[in-house]
Amino acid sequence: MTQEHPITPPPELTQEWSCDCPLTDPFSREFYVATRAAQWGADQELKACCEWMADETPTNYINALRAARRSKPPSLKKQALIHFDSYAASFETSGGDSDLIRRALEQLPDYTSKEL
Repeated sequence: MTQEHPITPPPELTQEWSCDCPLTDPFSREFYVATRAAQWGADQELKACCEWMADETPTNYINALRAARRSKPPSLKKQALIHFDSYAASFETSGGDSDLIRRALEQLPDYTSKEL
């Protein structure tokens, strides 16, 4: 019984993730690879579900399912504004110009961390 589960990542892929890991201690490296494997498996499952639904389901429903299950993280601009809101009060009490900083952040283009 050496048959693997259909969403088990191939050994080459797990080796690639291990080499790509920016962390050096063994526990962190194993956690990194396990996390990537779980993400990969979930992506494979979603792909299989969408393919299975393709014959009977309108494309917009499949796209909506994919978007709901793989939503994008907030842009760097949005993350900066969220963090800024938590620090704005301390800027004001120390004589800083929080309005100027907020306006500058709002003028930045939206990027995700993967786009940089």
